[in-house]
Parts: sequence; C-alpha cells; structure tokens
Amino acid sequence: MFKEFKAFALKGNLIDMAVAFVMGAAFIKLSTAFIEGLVMPLVGKLSGGMDYSNKFIPLSDAVVATNLVEAKKQGAVLAYGDFITVGINFIIVAFVMFMVVTAITKAKKLNEKAAAEAAPPEPSAQEKLLIEIRDLLKK
Repeated sequence: MFKEFKAFALKGNLIDMAVAFVMGAAFIKLSTAFIEGLVMPLVGKLSGGMDYSNKFIPLSDAVVATNLVEAKKQGAVLAYGDFITVGINFIIVAFVMFMVVTAITKAKKLNEKAAAEAAPPEPSAQEKLLIEIRDLLKK
C-alpha cells in the first residue's frame, strides 16, 4: 500500500497540480491586495468618493449603524459593496487566467510547428527502393 501511495504521490501530474494550487493561492492574495488597495479606491474616487467596502442595505429595522462591521452585529444586511469588490476581483483573475491559457496554447502550437519542421524529410521512392535492396543483400 505504501509503494502504491508513493507512486501516486510522485507522479508528475500530482506534483504539478500541487504547485499550481500553491501558486493559485498566492495569486489570489496578490489580486485581492491589488483590488482592495489600488482598484477600489480609484473606483470610489471616480464615483464621487464612495467607499464600497461599507456599502450595504439593512434587512432589519434594528440595523442603524453606518459601517458594515457594526451593521452585521446589529442584524442582517445585504453587503453589496463586498460583492462588487469580489466581482471586480473575479473579472481580473479570469482575464489573467485567459491570458495565461492563451500564451500556453500559442507556445504549444509553436512547439508543435517547430517539431514538425525539424522532422527529417521522408526518403524518396528511389531511396526507399535502395534501402530495401540493401536490406535484402544483408540477408
């Protein structure tokens, strides 16, 4: 059982997937910091100084707070500002992933094209006949 697990764990695909998972987690942190620290303040500035992180709709009359953290303590709220931030984050991450997949696809096509061009040309009919004759004479 240990040998089977070792063979499974050391397969290239599993290691590649683990590396991709770690890189993805790091990219999520990076993109979240980018959105919350750079993009959303600019969006807020362009929309008249609005702070989207505190935008919510109270779903209860008991909610009278003006910031999201206090409002959540008082009752149910619809935090649409967070949704907008996460939506922008998703769009940026999806665009970056699209660019990565496009680049990988182009690289694969170039690699396949180079491999096809590097393949030696097939021998002519005369060369094939001479090879057959040579092989027959060797017998």
